Amino acid sequence: MKNTIVTTILLLLVSNPGYSQPSWQGPSVDFSHGKLKISENRRFLIHDDGTPFFYLGDTGWELFHRLDKKDTEKYLENRRAKGFTVIQAVALAELDGLNTPNMEGNRPLINNDPLKPDEAYWKHVDWVIVKAAEKGLYIGLLPTWGDKVDPQRWGKGPKIFNKENAYKYGQWIGSRYRDSKNIIWIIGGDREGGGDNFPVWKAMAEGIKSVDNNHLMTYHPGGERSSSEWFHNESWLDFNMCQTGHGQRSYSIYKKIIVRDYGLNPVKPCFDGEPRYEDHPVNWNPEVLGWFDDADVRQALYWNLFSGSFGHTYGCHPIWQMKTQDKEAVGLARHNWTEVLDLPGAKQLIYARRLIESRPFTSRYPDQTLIMPSYYPDTDYVVATRGDGYAFIYFPTGMSATIDINKLGAGGLHAYWYDPRTGESTLIETIDDMRPRKFNPPSGGRGNDWILILDDVAKGFELP
Repeated sequence: MKNTIVTTILLLLVSNPGYSQPSWQGPSVDFSHGKLKISENRRFLIHDDGTPFFYLGDTGWELFHRLDKKDTEKYLENRRAKGFTVIQAVALAELDGLNTPNMEGNRPLINNDPLKPDEAYWKHVDWVIVKAAEKGLYIGLLPTWGDKVDPQRWGKGPKIFNKENAYKYGQWIGSRYRDSKNIIWIIGGDREGGGDNFPVWKAMAEGIKSVDNNHLMTYHPGGERSSSEWFHNESWLDFNMCQTGHGQRSYSIYKKIIVRDYGLNPVKPCFDGEPRYEDHPVNWNPEVLGWFDDADVRQALYWNLFSGSFGHTYGCHPIWQMKTQDKEAVGLARHNWTEVLDLPGAKQLIYARRLIESRPFTSRYPDQTLIMPSYYPDTDYVVATRGDGYAFIYFPTGMSATIDINKLGAGGLHAYWYDPRTGESTLIETIDDMRPRKFNPPSGGRGNDWILILDDVAKGFELP
């Protein structure tokens, strides 16, 4: 079945250099769709009116602490233009956030008492949250970093929380922001949730929820861990967040965490809230292993999304800490934050958002049965996801794969190669023979990743 007219139109669209816009136009999220909630199938986040929400986050952990208003505006505008929808930031920041003042000279707490907030500091936090809302950005708000609960592993602390004051602090901060339209609560802060930590984190979460039913909530765990390990059955945990961390260039970590979380009961949405960061030393050993780059960013992004995640968080090593020449650098950071705002990996995220949002959103689920049995090393692992009338298959290093296209149940398919570096689509062919078919990406090797789009002809989907 070769539809010459349709094929000609598609080729014209693909070849039109103006078809793909370089930046996001207008607010990144339209808050008029209502507050966020969990979808009926329990896999995604949607707005009150049913509009799907794509969580595309950035780790701006030190946003409130290390940026003044001018630099905050610069950072938020850069992320809006790149299509980010969430900025993850910490109220009581990691880098000596209690005792080193913010850029206006204010500290968050009087005498480091969680029940004595300093209003001058919090007025700046208010301003940042409002400014983010103006740009259509959610703030993934962490009430505190983990070292204020558990400083023994690392961090300057000091430990200031116990079960009793964590609950009251939760009530205070929950009351302050319960009417803000752009809040997603993130309990934790790079820490385990078990042992002595469990009652403290639970109390803080329940304190917030006791006064705020307007916003969703999750938990940010330590490296290569997931919130599901401690809190999956807690009523306050609306969705699971994992941290695949900064040590691996392999799909194995997604098998270990995301694939597992997707299969848990009761069903809850899951995603990677802290993957390998761009411009971060691989496993903190750059002399031997080098630095994560845009190829690593894309692999983490699509492995995560196509394995069952509802969204994804990006990170850049100098940016999370807002590194400058006159501020302490953490973890071998080698650039200032303003020098790396436009790294390739950050600029390419918008193409993932456009791809995911171009097809029926909440029908999507991972389906490795589309890929005919074959061996793929975890560094080259091919993953597939499908939804109502379409499938996406990610080829991380350009290795070929045989796809059982008959499983899609279509009378005919449009097949495209989607370039995750540029967002450009290339029509391969229109298929009417539904026997398994081998697909060979246009190029191979590290950095030569491709996405195969298979669309049911009858659906009439537009190009991403």
